[in-house]
Amino acid sequence: MTAFVRAAGLLAGLVAGPLHAQAGSGVGLPLGARPDAAVIEDLDGLPADLADYVGKGPVLIEFWATWCPVCATLAPEMAAAHARFGGDVRFLVVAVAVNQSPRSVKRHMADHPVPYPVLWDAKGRATRAFQAPTTSYIVILDADGIVVYTGVGAEQDLTGALERILAREPS
Repeated sequence: MTAFVRAAGLLAGLVAGPLHAQAGSGVGLPLGARPDAAVIEDLDGLPADLADYVGKGPVLIEFWATWCPVCATLAPEMAAAHARFGGDVRFLVVAVAVNQSPRSVKRHMADHPVPYPVLWDAKGRATRAFQAPTTSYIVILDADGIVVYTGVGAEQDLTGALERILAREPS
């Protein structure tokens, strides 16, 4: 699949209309799936292996873009969730390689810093592995790397999802 076809599919998902949280009901990966960990890059072009994060405790991954208005709307919810659960859950942002560059992402992060890693999916490996249908797509994996939540849109209840997930995790 060419980068153009992937980009067109991602953009088609964006213009399809507002999406809301779909906790495991057909958005992206199904609940119970174990996605392959992809090797992508950090914003400096160095390899970043998602296996370093997945399966080592709960992890929340957001597929994101600088130009995504839904991602901007979701940012306060992400910040609140990280402030409350960041000690128990690893947070990651995967910047998609559609209409942005590592340089533009770095500029955006300089003005809007986040306290968790922002990675670069130059070749769409993570986007394919996690079946990201659009930006603002959130996947939460449990400590074993199993999908326990997926959602899209600005009205996701990340706090509620993380509370439920952490209540199931062994202490």
